[in-house]
Amino acid sequence: MKTIEIAEVLEGKHEGKKVKIRGWIYRTRSSGGLAFVVVRDSSGIIQCAVKKNAVHEKHFEDATKALIESAVIVSGTVKKDDRAPTGFELQADSFEVIHFSEVFPISKDQSTEFLLDVRHLWIRSQELNAVMKIKATTLKAFREFFDKKKYYEVTPPIITSSAAEGGSTLFEFNYFGKKAYLSQSAQLHLEALIFSLEKVYAITPSFRAEKSRTIKHLTEYWHIEGEEAHLSFTELQEFLEEMISFVCQKVASTNEKELKLLGRDAGELKKIKAPFPKLTYAEALEKLSKKGRKLKYGDDFGVEEELLLTEDLDVPLFITNWPKEIKAFYMKESKDGKTVHGVDILAPKGFGEIVGGSERETDVNILISKLKHEGADLKEYEWYLDLRRFGSVQHSGFGLGTERFVRWICGLEHIRDTTPFPRVINRAYP
Repeated sequence: MKTIEIAEVLEGKHEGKKVKIRGWIYRTRSSGGLAFVVVRDSSGIIQCAVKKNAVHEKHFEDATKALIESAVIVSGTVKKDDRAPTGFELQADSFEVIHFSEVFPISKDQSTEFLLDVRHLWIRSQELNAVMKIKATTLKAFREFFDKKKYYEVTPPIITSSAAEGGSTLFEFNYFGKKAYLSQSAQLHLEALIFSLEKVYAITPSFRAEKSRTIKHLTEYWHIEGEEAHLSFTELQEFLEEMISFVCQKVASTNEKELKLLGRDAGELKKIKAPFPKLTYAEALEKLSKKGRKLKYGDDFGVEEELLLTEDLDVPLFITNWPKEIKAFYMKESKDGKTVHGVDILAPKGFGEIVGGSERETDVNILISKLKHEGADLKEYEWYLDLRRFGSVQHSGFGLGTERFVRWICGLEHIRDTTPFPRVINRAYP
């Protein structure tokens, strides 16, 4: 008999029929001639009733002594039972232990630091299982959207010789006797590719050496970035609205069960549809002032400001027209000479920035001037400046932090739970 997924049993397709499942012991208890063993696989959990007189003697003995996380194969008849944890029970006629686990080190009420130390085991939890499934749907949905828009997926380098987002957050290392860095962003290389392919995107790891201990920062994260030739700033915003709406709808329709386990209502995600509210940076300052938070022009927004701006919203907020002094050198200046065609997208309810994008500067002389102002070594950017010397065209692009996006749609307190093995400033193990 072929094994089937537990989820298939829970759908009610096999009630009264004999099936075979395989997985790991999630919970277990026994009394007299009966053992109740809850088994999990990647798709769900089901209770197995192992009766002494219904299985081989050794199978019953193994069922009573096997500990949590032992690997098993169970066959039996499916019975609907509302008393069982997931509404169905498997009445076993065979219970085979593939591997007897040692005493599992994880129990209730253990510290976050301990759970991070044993992350290789904690990722088996139902909560992280749900998050990883949602993240998989999210990545698949982004790729589906890009494909729908006729973008090409490309593979930019992780090792670079120049900074995209500022030297203070670069991871520097010795590259065969020369100075090199781990990529902060694929953007500059994506810009090179639009002159061939016009529409490109990449999903790659990015690295930021920020000494920050916040609930929204990782030193290594997965970056979803796109660039398109001939795309205006207005068109970029429309693209981003449509993309975010598309992905939220996909997750809501695909992962309702996982969202519910995490305490997140799929119905709330279904409400996330374009268009989204928009404020200029100046309007955002005014809104903050009315809420008692006074900032001077040119101040960036932190966690408190992001919460005040989005606490009354159920959908993301676009903030545009940022002061040029606090944004990157590659952003196109507005006609007022003070602001740039840049947009930050804040997730609702204080979940913070999830996307940063802009129209890119196309004038090589302006770029040179800005790089000199920042004290950059122009030699490291000659290749990038060549993009403006040979066929420069209007273009725009963005970067989205996958883990920040997943944290928001899952409603998670901390970003570390959006990735299997989180890398923060004090942790590179396991």
